[in-house]
Amino acid sequence: MGLTRFGLQIPNFTYPGVADRELFGRVAEIAEAAEASGFDSVWVMDHFYQIDMIGPRTDPMFEAYTLLGALAATTSKVNLGTMVTGVTYRNPALLAKQVTTLDVISRGRAILGIGAAWNADEHAGYGFGYPPIGERMDRLEETLEICRAMFAQRAPSYSGKHYEIRDALNVPRPLRAEGIPILVGGGGERRTLALVAMYADACNLFGDLTTIRHKLDVLERHCESVGRDPATITKTRLGTLVIADTAEEAEQRGLRLAKARGMDPERYRTSVIVGDPDAVGDQVAAYFDAGLDGLVFNMYDAQDLEPVRLAGETLTRAFG
Repeated sequence: MGLTRFGLQIPNFTYPGVADRELFGRVAEIAEAAEASGFDSVWVMDHFYQIDMIGPRTDPMFEAYTLLGALAATTSKVNLGTMVTGVTYRNPALLAKQVTTLDVISRGRAILGIGAAWNADEHAGYGFGYPPIGERMDRLEETLEICRAMFAQRAPSYSGKHYEIRDALNVPRPLRAEGIPILVGGGGERRTLALVAMYADACNLFGDLTTIRHKLDVLERHCESVGRDPATITKTRLGTLVIADTAEEAEQRGLRLAKARGMDPERYRTSVIVGDPDAVGDQVAAYFDAGLDGLVFNMYDAQDLEPVRLAGETLTRAFG
């Protein structure tokens, strides 16, 4: 199965009729429903403001690792990770310590999802530096090297252009002998996918079938250049899923989604899987045929729980 076959991302914490004091309880119910219905991973965004494609920036947003630690206590099987951590938001050694702590709390279910960060608004608001993309990619590579070292060694040292650690203790240790798996998010063809080939256990891509096939071809070439078998990398895609018992109901929900999020028709067609269980199964199968190993979904109506259950049961029944 690799790192994940089917994951549920929870990007939205705005639920009608749910007060702040009850908010985590509802998120936990969504994660528990995902686990019970067959999803094998649960993901949250690493943002401090809500992002435009989901809702107003003033909508509620949890800090990712605090939330994942709490979800570790309410679930027992699903892997847990961010989709994805912004490299500029945390010192790499602190990040490695946070993810290791999550791994121990969850009894070996943590994933480090990480990328180069992109939200300039958050950086300005929280006072994080927002260097040009080239520097952010450099920082991402150094962070990958530091996290790999801290997952594998008890007290590693490292000296790079942007970061330095000296005998950085990481105790207790990650629970898995092979260390905590790392997923790199993004489809940049020159550097991001090269970093995947060099350092990652998994990657996450976006786009339609044509885009996915192209990105996988690029990744394969990067793997060839470093002597790595691309089959050792779990390749996933993040997108939106709208599922209902009937095709008509699913289409109506999908149109409401597109309208609520202000999606243009092209983006709607390339990022959303919509349909009844049979249609969803066919669309998912096409992505596997294109070369993916797993799919991660967000569901705009996940707070109702029943769509999550229907999705998990449908995917498990169709793909085992």
